[in-house]
Amino acid sequence: MDTLIQFFSGMIAGEPDIYVMAFTLVGVMVILLFLSFPMIVPLAIGSLIGLVHFSDVDTQVIIQQMITGISPNALIAVPMFILAADIMTRGHTANNLLGLIEAFVGHLRGGLPITTCISCTLFGSVSGSTQATVVSIGQIMRPKLLKAGYKDSFVMALIINASDIAFLIPPSIGLIIYGTLANASVGELFIAGIGPGVVLAIFFSFYSYIYSVSQGSRITLVEKTDFAQKIQALKKAILPLGFPALIVGGIYSGMVTPTEAASFSVLYAVLLECVIYKELKFSDLLETALSTGLITAVVFILVGIGQAFSWYISFEQIPQELLAPLNLADSSPEFVLFVIALAFFIGCMFVDSIVVLLILTPIFMPIANAAGLDPVLVGVVVTLQMAIGSATPPFGCDIFTAIAIFNKPYMQVIKGTPAFILILFFMSGLLIFFPGIALFLRDLFLN
Repeated sequence: MDTLIQFFSGMIAGEPDIYVMAFTLVGVMVILLFLSFPMIVPLAIGSLIGLVHFSDVDTQVIIQQMITGISPNALIAVPMFILAADIMTRGHTANNLLGLIEAFVGHLRGGLPITTCISCTLFGSVSGSTQATVVSIGQIMRPKLLKAGYKDSFVMALIINASDIAFLIPPSIGLIIYGTLANASVGELFIAGIGPGVVLAIFFSFYSYIYSVSQGSRITLVEKTDFAQKIQALKKAILPLGFPALIVGGIYSGMVTPTEAASFSVLYAVLLECVIYKELKFSDLLETALSTGLITAVVFILVGIGQAFSWYISFEQIPQELLAPLNLADSSPEFVLFVIALAFFIGCMFVDSIVVLLILTPIFMPIANAAGLDPVLVGVVVTLQMAIGSATPPFGCDIFTAIAIFNKPYMQVIKGTPAFILILFFMSGLLIFFPGIALFLRDLFLN
């Protein structure tokens, strides 16, 4: 009640009260979003309104902050990984990875969904993109799973959520941007994401096995492959498996930085798909480069605008004032991490995860540092929330990707997601209370 009185008193008095500023910024952004403006416009307009109406700071600071936002060298890796992922998505990589996993576990009870889950994890280590994984793995595995007798609601939910492991497995665009914003080592973030990604893949595989057993005779098992077929599948997958080995192994050994690994990944992808497999032609590379340029432009504009908006709300101390009632300064590190995870999860349910990352990271990092939290751990937890939000109604981006790819209505696509969302929540809790899941490999190899 006191808060409401203070809020309305500030509005009546015409003072730039913190609640008036927050209400104005949120209100303007929500209205623009409902009018179907892209997220770039609400962020830019919100920053301009704040500076013009509530502050006496020169509006040129927005341009300065945008340039600052896209200046870090670590962001050079973003277009490189996007280009490498696009090249491999158009080529044979996904098929060869799927063939390897299916040859070894496809014949088991729950083998096909487990194949899907592991393949999404491996392809995530190739593409770093959840949406690319939904498209590449989903288009191949969904017909096989449906033919074997699995319900479509389970199949689509499995593909959507297993693809989100790509957020954690390097190379992850989310981890790169977080590392830039939080001034954390991208190499350490890459390595720290592997453990939670693998554990999450195991959880999804176990659930897939339980689900398959519950369906009984309705599920048709795939014919078991012989030894020669396994060897053949392994030969085909050796070269695609070299991609994660190049990135992770290079960073582990200290031979390359994440940015250098991104450059090598492009060269590796071109050699693999154009020279060895001969799947892509020079004209295909030009088309791929154009697509990468468009995606990169959108990402970098978001990063620049997000930096300007984050600077403004931090300059006005809006987050500090709104979070003051929670008294996070005197809270345990676990509670602080829980609040951070909750804030990112809620944000990613409604807004693009990169936008949420850009806005909330500068807000919470001072609080996380004051609580003594490892920024690498915070990055992994935050990235996991991005994964959950991407697969969670109402506006998870992977849901809409699945709607477009599978040509199914919204309610049917999300019908099977609750079980997987619960597993993701459980994984979040494990990371908060058992941070070693994320930090063990980092500490083992880099300290």
